[in-house]
Order: sequence, then C-alpha cells, then structure tokens
Amino acid sequence: MDAEEPALLPLADGGRQTPVTCRLCGRRLRGREARMWGLGPECREKLAVRVAPPPPEHAVEQETLPGM
Repeated sequence: MDAEEPALLPLADGGRQTPVTCRLCGRRLRGREARMWGLGPECREKLAVRVAPPPPEHAVEQETLPGM
C-alpha cells in the first residue's frame, strides 16, 4: 500500500468517499484514474492485451462526388 496516496480520497466537505473496488479482481482502488475507470492498473493492462489492435490506416482513392 502506498503511503503517499490514501485508500479513500477526501471529499470537498471533509467527508470520506466510500471504497471503490476493481470490477475485475475486487481489490480496493486507490488512485484517481483507477477509481474513475473502475479497474486497477494491472487489470487494465490485462484487458488491453485481450483487445484487438486498431486496424492500420490506409488511404482510399475515390472520385469526387458529383455536385461538389
């Protein structure tokens, strides 16, 4: 557990937020970005491996549309 970053982020009114857990593994999320995504950094990396890579960019030659 990081000493620099608390498990619960303080609210503007001085209260505390409820704990947020990872949707994939159930661990408590501590970072702001992890809490926004609902996934811990390790689980986000695991999901990125399972996602297909974007298709390569390629230019398509086509004629100008009539009336343009």
